[in-house]
Amino acid sequence: MTQFHPTRRSALQFLTAGVVAAALPAYAQWPDKPIKIIVTFPPGGSSDVLARLMAEQLGKKLGQPVVVDNKPGAGGTIGGAQVSAAAPDGYTLMLSNTTPVALGPFTLEKLPYDPVAGFTHIAYLGAAPLVIMASKPSGIKTYAEFEAAAKRDGRMDFGSGGPGSIGHIEGELLKKTTGLNMVHVPYRGGSPMTTDLIANTIPVGIDVITSYVPFFKSGQLVPLAVTGTQRSPLMPDVPTMVELKQPKLVLENFFGLSGPPHLPADVVARLNAACNEVLVMPEIQKKLTELGIVGKPETVAMFNDFVKAQVGVLGPTVKDAGIKL
Repeated sequence: MTQFHPTRRSALQFLTAGVVAAALPAYAQWPDKPIKIIVTFPPGGSSDVLARLMAEQLGKKLGQPVVVDNKPGAGGTIGGAQVSAAAPDGYTLMLSNTTPVALGPFTLEKLPYDPVAGFTHIAYLGAAPLVIMASKPSGIKTYAEFEAAAKRDGRMDFGSGGPGSIGHIEGELLKKTTGLNMVHVPYRGGSPMTTDLIANTIPVGIDVITSYVPFFKSGQLVPLAVTGTQRSPLMPDVPTMVELKQPKLVLENFFGLSGPPHLPADVVARLNAACNEVLVMPEIQKKLTELGIVGKPETVAMFNDFVKAQVGVLGPTVKDAGIKL
């Protein structure tokens, strides 16, 4: 019988350990440093608010700080392109939403990235409608009065959170559908637009509902319509575009977590599980409701199917409307 010398046994154990270690997933120890979530819009908007809410809780779940980095511009495509080109190591992610994924890319002459294959779409977070709103001094109190004022004056300026933003796209679709002469006034985010709306520098604004509910409650801004299929529980008296006989103007902003293509499967699975755990926390559900966001956990496959469907519908809509940055 062959006898193993102690030194040979130690050498064999060392080699075996090396083989086992090599067989382990490359990212078994992920994360071992801070994670960055890029928000494709300025601070203070709906994506930024949700990203910071998720980042705090994800940091606790993952055991590493999760920081938010705002990279606004070009309908969200500047930040989107940065994430799409990032190393697939799980440390650079994006608070994805309808604009940088399904709208913004199609306003450019050449797609800056493939909205589906150019990312790893990790987790669905929720969705919120847009709101068409008026400044109080404008005297516009209903959607019908908004259309009447635009026809009477021959022009209606409307603000959005920036060129190529979802509010801008909705305004251009509204202009094309109704034939109203609407002139876009772009802002660097929702906060400066709110300031100008309250001051009546512009009469109308269009943006995701999340940041504006306090201003509706205080009476500083007047909600005219929401773009979801159902009325918002935050504003049950405000009609939908469906009720206003404008079904082509139904548009909701989805929120998700995405990363560069080819992220390791184990990293994707861990991030999806962490996001879903955060979404069902009672305090998070309460906060999402206050923001007008309907959040719900989904699998990775469900979110990817959703993104493909959104791109398949909204991309051609933007092209057909001739909306260009």
